[in-house]
Amino acid sequence: MADVGACFEALVRIPTIRNRLATIGGLQDLHESLIARLSLLAAFHDVGKVNVGFQTRVWHNHDLRGRRKPHRAGHVAHLVPVLTYDDRETADWFFNALGWWNDAISSWDEQGGETVCALFIAALSHHGRPVKLEGGLSKFPRIWRCFGSLHPRQYVERLGKLARSWFPAAFASDVPSLPSSPAFQHMFLGLCNWADWIGSDERRFPFVEKPRDDYILTARKRVSEAVKAIGLDLSNQRCSFRGVPGFSTLFELKGSPNAIQKAVLDIPTDSQLVIVESETGSGKTEAALLRFAKLYEAGRVDGIYFALPTRSAAVQMHQRVSRFTARLFPHTTPPSILAVPGYQIGADSEPSAMYEYDEGAAGVQPDSVPWAAERPKRYLAAQIAVGTIDQAMMGALQVKNAHMRAACLSRNLLVVDEVHASDTYMRSIIKALLNAHLEAGGFALLMSATLGSVARQEWLSPGRLNPHAVIPLDDAIQAPYPAVSSLDIGLSSIGENNQGKQVSLTAKTIMHDFSSTIRLGLDAARKGAKVLVVRNTVDYAIRTQEAFEEAASKEDARLLFSVKNTNALHHGRFAACDRRLLDRRVEELLGKERDAYSKGVVVVGTQTLEQSLDIDADLLITDLCPIDVLLQRIGRLHRHAGNTRPVCYESPTCIVLMPGDGDLSPLLKRSPNTNGLGPHGFVYEDLRILEATRRLISEYREWRIPEMNRLLVERATHPQALESIVKEMDEDWQAHANELLGGQIAEGLTAANAIIRRDKSFFGEDNRDVCFGNQEERIRTRLGDDRVDIPFDPQPASPFDNSLTIDKLPISVRWLDSAGVPDSVSTRPVEDAGFTFSLGSRTFLYGRLGLWRDDQS
Repeated sequence: MADVGACFEALVRIPTIRNRLATIGGLQDLHESLIARLSLLAAFHDVGKVNVGFQTRVWHNHDLRGRRKPHRAGHVAHLVPVLTYDDRETADWFFNALGWWNDAISSWDEQGGETVCALFIAALSHHGRPVKLEGGLSKFPRIWRCFGSLHPRQYVERLGKLARSWFPAAFASDVPSLPSSPAFQHMFLGLCNWADWIGSDERRFPFVEKPRDDYILTARKRVSEAVKAIGLDLSNQRCSFRGVPGFSTLFELKGSPNAIQKAVLDIPTDSQLVIVESETGSGKTEAALLRFAKLYEAGRVDGIYFALPTRSAAVQMHQRVSRFTARLFPHTTPPSILAVPGYQIGADSEPSAMYEYDEGAAGVQPDSVPWAAERPKRYLAAQIAVGTIDQAMMGALQVKNAHMRAACLSRNLLVVDEVHASDTYMRSIIKALLNAHLEAGGFALLMSATLGSVARQEWLSPGRLNPHAVIPLDDAIQAPYPAVSSLDIGLSSIGENNQGKQVSLTAKTIMHDFSSTIRLGLDAARKGAKVLVVRNTVDYAIRTQEAFEEAASKEDARLLFSVKNTNALHHGRFAACDRRLLDRRVEELLGKERDAYSKGVVVVGTQTLEQSLDIDADLLITDLCPIDVLLQRIGRLHRHAGNTRPVCYESPTCIVLMPGDGDLSPLLKRSPNTNGLGPHGFVYEDLRILEATRRLISEYREWRIPEMNRLLVERATHPQALESIVKEMDEDWQAHANELLGGQIAEGLTAANAIIRRDKSFFGEDNRDVCFGNQEERIRTRLGDDRVDIPFDPQPASPFDNSLTIDKLPISVRWLDSAGVPDSVSTRPVEDAGFTFSLGSRTFLYGRLGLWRDDQS
């Protein structure tokens, strides 16, 4: 109790955390006596352990001396009947024995004690799940009576007296009342949870054999050392900080910030929410990092969490952020955490040196890995972290430790990349997270190349968007681009970034014709072009790759993308070690320094090629996809103006593969060849947006980027544009629109039921609204966090490099059928490098083409 109380006290004395807690409580600052009162309440998080049913859980029969062992009990659920006065006899002596309770409920708040009661319940919820007051265990008074040398009442009295000596300022007079807002209670719970994680670390807080009344002195000393060791105390870092270096120093780039970066630098540091809209490759990442540097310099934030849509994007971004961090903090460089389960970065290793951390491993030495990296639930406690958006979203969802995640995040700048890519469910959750973050005084920056006006309004509105307030289509098209927005200044034009390009688009109805597709790619590669072929699904990507290999002559073989002389393609179903090889090789061939490679090449892949990889193609061949995704893919075309292009490809060219004769109506029906399109394709389901995109390709054969970005996005996503398309089509399209609307409503309701109700108190009738149901597994699955690792023993070799072994592969639980996850799986080698393995009745193949289920056609 002393450890956790002292940890809470230390956390709240960190300036940014103190500011956030005061802000969410509606205060200018936290009075020292309020800190003491909150620390005292936090210390009592484990007071329920005095019951004899808990104390005797470790007793063996020979310790009982013929007596019957008390009923086995926990320390939270079994305390609830006492809290609710269902066990009135125990409740009477329990609260009297505390010694300070009556004083607290009569003078610490202005709600007749309700605030103190709510905060006490929050403190008891320190395991990350709010204590439920209704429908719990029945009273069991015997566990609160004496048993041998165990005297619960005496221990409560002793703890009450000790706590008064630990936090004497809690009992001063003329102290402001504790804030009564429910949001303050939720933040308090998050900090209690965080303090408990720190104080329960046996490496820094070893067990003491016999309790000592002066132990609080030891606890505070250990806490002081702990917050420094785990990177929470930034006093030394701030003392050595010499201001934000120049642009060229921070990014090792020649020149000065471009228009979008200058605009972000000019935004006042007290502006909490900023939205950056600019074309792909225009330097939005650098703008976000500049914003962080200025906020840190102003003392507004301590760190940054950079949230990406996918794991692969996070891995790529992490290296950039690590290099930036080293240049911003040259004297006291903090560890940069890769917040992706299964991958980590050593505190003293190169940014590219990854290691895997076993969450259940024992005997990990202090600081062998950064404290925040030891468990995924701690990722957001890092000063510098790059990870997936779902790690941040879990701070808003009804899952264990959610309040701690949100409390940790509150002190850092939250950056959300590609915010346009979120669906209704994700958007609702991110909005809830963002609202809570801003309410606590936190700072956020959202980035997008293709954000529509409706989405922008929604992000900038504090509550739900009024459908009658939607900007008309014509006005939305006229909005400036590139642009920055904030809660303070609204939408503001920033001028051009000097990265304009004119892209020639051609539609070809050969989406399902692999032979015709490969002829286009090989013809261009033979002329020296770097060709990127992006398919919507892994199935079509593999079939395209196989068709290329069959059609390629001996002379053409050198044009195929390969890793260590093994033909390959790029998608998300590869082991971590192989994915790194693929990423590195793609960037070698199509990266910024690609001029060193004079030959043409064809790289086939999926959406993984359009995110974060800094690649530059001469020709893009892509499936039809929604406008925002298409613009993202086009961003990989002629990305670096200085690169030399082969004859006939001096200007950027994009070939868009269409189904059939270009009519999308057949995709409304079930078909095995949807290639991810339409309601039965499960990748890009909204045919209205796809039809709008198809029409724009037909209408405009030349796309001027970024000049036309706003027009293209609004005409393919704005409600008026989509409604106009549906009116022109038959009743099947109207039914499709109705299904989409129904799905969006259902997704919104699902999200609402999964989001923490921070407007509800932990005490009284509201308690039932803040308590979590048993839905954590469903929530994680809906987030896409449903992958499980299949361990291999012995470990098979990589199909690309025999010196690399694969210890595990992530597989979606939906692929497992009824099979569970075994402790280990044996593999069988296959002829063409790779291996097969079985799980239940299903067989899987892994090789140079990635992971594939053997029963898939």
